[in-house]
Amino acid sequence: MKVMVAVKRVVDYNVKIHIKTDGSGVDLSGVKMSLNPFDEIAVEEAVRLKEKGFVSEISVVSIGDRSCQESLRTALALGADKAIHIETSFETQPLGVAKALKELVNRERFHLIILGKQAIDDDYNQTGQMLAALLRWPQGTFVSQLTIVGEEIEVVREVDGGLETLKMPLPAVITTDLRLNVPRYATLPNIMKAKQKPLEVISAEALGIDLRPHLKTLTIVEPSKRKAGIKVADVDELLEKLHKEAKVI
Repeated sequence: MKVMVAVKRVVDYNVKIHIKTDGSGVDLSGVKMSLNPFDEIAVEEAVRLKEKGFVSEISVVSIGDRSCQESLRTALALGADKAIHIETSFETQPLGVAKALKELVNRERFHLIILGKQAIDDDYNQTGQMLAALLRWPQGTFVSQLTIVGEEIEVVREVDGGLETLKMPLPAVITTDLRLNVPRYATLPNIMKAKQKPLEVISAEALGIDLRPHLKTLTIVEPSKRKAGIKVADVDELLEKLHKEAKVI
């Protein structure tokens, strides 16, 4: 079984971001970039499936400029077998990414697609669902447990009301939640081996996909700062402030 894992290069989750002075976006100058955490979980799950004998080959895919290759090499160091870089200078948005991945699936004949449920930079949480719809494949989103039985896959997904268990035939699209696994660290020997693994570069035009963005960001602003808290002497003072200042009672 061939598995494809889509990954994205994002601002490292430990970095405190700053908005550009003109409000057009996040200032990325000198900022540490990393593999999207949910995508790390997706890579880890694919590697575990291969270690159990269910998967024969893992391909990782990223869409963007040449800087994406850094994230692809990281995924190769974590255990993926080959990488595919769909090169474009445009800002990537969910529908365009889903269309590009669909063309790649049709070309490579993958049996299982694993994606992080969302990227931490835009939090769209749309690509997996859109890809499944375009392929007309079954999907399991927000997956916290995954089991393959024969030609079927069983997943436990987290929903507002608790946990939901789904069984679906392969091929299928899966998006990963935080509780699915804990990704391994890339060891130095594997980082060195990753440099020798194949990395194919394909232009978006070669796939016949137009990745020009259809959504325009008007402005980005930081959340308003919270006022400092105060201490009250007793319950009566608390009720008075809730009534007069907060106007909640």
